[in-house]
Formats: sequence, C-alpha cells, structure tokens
Amino acid sequence: MSRLYEALQLADQDQNKAQASEDEPLIHPAVLPVLEEPPAASVREAAFDDIVAHSWSPSLASFPTLADRGAGVEQFRSLRSRIYQARYEAPLKTILVSSGMPSEGKSFIAANLAMNLARNTVNNILLIDGDLRRPTLHGLLGAPNTPGLSEYLAGTAELSEILQRDGAPRSAEASGKGSASRLTFIPSGKCGDNSSELVANHRVKQLISTLSPHFDWIIIDSPPVLAVTDAVELSRAADAVLLIARGARTPFDVAQRTQAAFSNSRILGFVLNDVKEVPRRGYNYYDYYGAAEATAKAK
Repeated sequence: MSRLYEALQLADQDQNKAQASEDEPLIHPAVLPVLEEPPAASVREAAFDDIVAHSWSPSLASFPTLADRGAGVEQFRSLRSRIYQARYEAPLKTILVSSGMPSEGKSFIAANLAMNLARNTVNNILLIDGDLRRPTLHGLLGAPNTPGLSEYLAGTAELSEILQRDGAPRSAEASGKGSASRLTFIPSGKCGDNSSELVANHRVKQLISTLSPHFDWIIIDSPPVLAVTDAVELSRAADAVLLIARGARTPFDVAQRTQAAFSNSRILGFVLNDVKEVPRRGYNYYDYYGAAEATAKAK
C-alpha cells in the first residue's frame, strides 16, 4: 500500500469522524496521545512520488507557456505574479476558473496557469477538471480521462486512484524547460447527466480538504456559470474565483451577469483572453524584445 494511499485513507477517516461528531453530543472527553509528526516537506514529497505516472503529450499549441520566450509566456508570468499578489492580501490556495458562456477560453487559461506555476516554482500544483459535462483538460494535456472526479464523487473510485502526473521522459525535463514534473492532474472522468448532483454533495469539499496539505496551489476548471449551476457549487470549495472573458466576443452584460453569479465568492478579477490587438500603453513585450531582435538582425 503506497504512502499516498495511506495518507488519503487516514484523512478520509478523520473527515468522516469530524462530520459524525457534529451530530453527537460529547459524553466523555478523551485524552489522546501526542504523536510526533514528520516534517511537512518530507511527507509532501513522499506522497507526490506515489502518484501514478502516465505519458502525457502537451503541445506548444495548447501550452504557449511552455515556450522559452514570447508574448504568451510573459502574459502568463504576469498572471502568475498577480495571483501571488492576491495571496499576500488574503489566504489563497484553491482557485476556481470559470466564465459566463462556452468558448471563452477558461480551460485554456486554467491549464496554462497551472503549468506556469508548476514549471517556474518548486511547489506542487494540482489541476482539477471540474467540468463534468464537456471536459477538455485531458485533451490539452494528452492524458487519460478516467478514472476521474466524477467516479470519485459517485463513490466508485478512491481518491488515490484518480490522481495522475506526467511520467514521460523528455529532453526538456533535464534543462527544466517545459517541465510538468511538479503538476498533478485529476481528470473529469466519465461524463453524465447527473453532474449537478455530484458536485453538490459534500465530497467536493472533502476532496479539497484532504489534498490541500499536499499541494501549494489547486486550480479547478469549471463549466460556464451562465449555462449550468455546477460552477457555483464548485466555488463553495474554493478560496477564490478567476473569471475569463474573450476579447471582442464576450458582451459586457454577460461579464456583469457572470460576476453577479459568484456574488458570494471572492473574485480575483477577469482575464481577457484571445486579444487580437494588445493596447500599446507604456512599455511592453513587443517594445522590449522587438527592438532587441531588430538590433540583432541589423548586426
């Protein structure tokens, strides 16, 4: 039995005991022995090594953040910096990524944000596909989609069975470029018509509570909030919500309704995706690298 499986089993038992104690009066206080805990870092590393490895095949087309340089890389670095800044303002680990309508790029942003966090830090990052209706993250990563979140929520799969990471050896891994070795993924699993009921049960919060000690960031992709109610239910298990709009496509009133749908959540802000013409205010990537590349060609 793996160390990760044992840790998750104990965490599940503690969660169940805590829930049962809320409904039962305290009769006799018990004196429990004090157990010496191992260092947190070693526990996290041991658990991470036990995650099942699959051969993923992410591409630069789906992950511009894997490139060595470019405007896409800089934009996700900027987003990462703003996420860290938000953590300084209030506790933040679990972020739900959502949008108002389909095809606004929420899955693309969620996947690249998680990948950017994973390849540029020594932290462990968890990416969860919470879109149980039209999952796309497994396609972006080139990863298997089952078993996944839907099986766990339905009680047909254990938590340790749905975790996966990239085990494919690549030359990029040696140089640290394009590395996904710090990223763990939970796919959506098999799609069904009962996704609303699945995400509304207490097991979503239990999932996050159990895994939270093992990861520094947890990114959850969700369905569009104006289309279905799943995203609002998932947001109850997150610390904050990051909203996505599409440049020259998302109407202003849709963005307003999207924000209103998460009125009970902490909203980090909007990410404007697929902007064709970047406003040239001040000094930006193109000014800096464009001038440098032109100078290099002139020489």
